[in-house]
Amino acid sequence: MVCGGFACSKNALCALNVVYMLVGLLLIGVAAWAKGLGLVSSIHIIGGVIAVGVFLLLIAVAGLVGAVNHHQVLLFFYMIILGLVFVFQFGISCSCLAINLSEQTDVINASWWVMSNKTRDELERSFDCCGLFNLTTLDQQDYAFCTAICKSRSPTCQMCGEKLLKHSDEALKILGGVGLFFSFTEILGVWLAMRFRNQKDPRANPSAFL
Repeated sequence: MVCGGFACSKNALCALNVVYMLVGLLLIGVAAWAKGLGLVSSIHIIGGVIAVGVFLLLIAVAGLVGAVNHHQVLLFFYMIILGLVFVFQFGISCSCLAINLSEQTDVINASWWVMSNKTRDELERSFDCCGLFNLTTLDQQDYAFCTAICKSRSPTCQMCGEKLLKHSDEALKILGGVGLFFSFTEILGVWLAMRFRNQKDPRANPSAFL
C-alpha cells in the first residue's frame, strides 16, 4: 500500500500524537523532579511547565482518539487548536531568538527586584554569586547581605547578573530553536489531520461517508 492512503495517514497521525504525549509527560515529570530536588522553588514556574505539559497531553489524546476512530468533530477541533498553538509558539520562538543581550539585561534587572528576598538568596546560593550588576546602591546593599559560599572563599564574588545573562542567553537560544522545530511539526499535524479527515475509510459503509 502506498504511503498516502487511509492507513498510512492514520498511522502517521497516531505516531505524531504519541510523540506529543511523551513530550507532555516529560514536561510534567521534569517539573515534578525539579520541584522535588528543590532546583526550582517558584510555584509559578513549576505550575506553568506542568500546565503546558497537561495541555499538550490533552491535545495529543484528543488527536489520538480522533485518529483511531476517524472522528470528524474531534479532528476538526484538533486542527483548530493545533493551528492556534502553532501561531503562538512560532511567535514566541522567534521572539526568544531575536532578543538581544541589552534587552535580556533589562529583563533580568527588572525581574531581580521583583523577586522576594528568599528567592534572591536561593539564586545566589545556587549560582554561587552575589548581587546583580553592581550599578546602583541597591545592588551594593544586596551584595553586602549575600550568603553565597563564594564570600567565604574570596573577598569578591562574581556578580549574579553576569551568570544569569549567560544562562538566559543559552536558554533562550535552546527554547527558541526547540520551539521553532516543534512548531513545524504542529503544521505537519494540522496537515495530516486535515488530509485524514477528508479521506474515506475503506472498511466503512460507502454511503455513510459524507
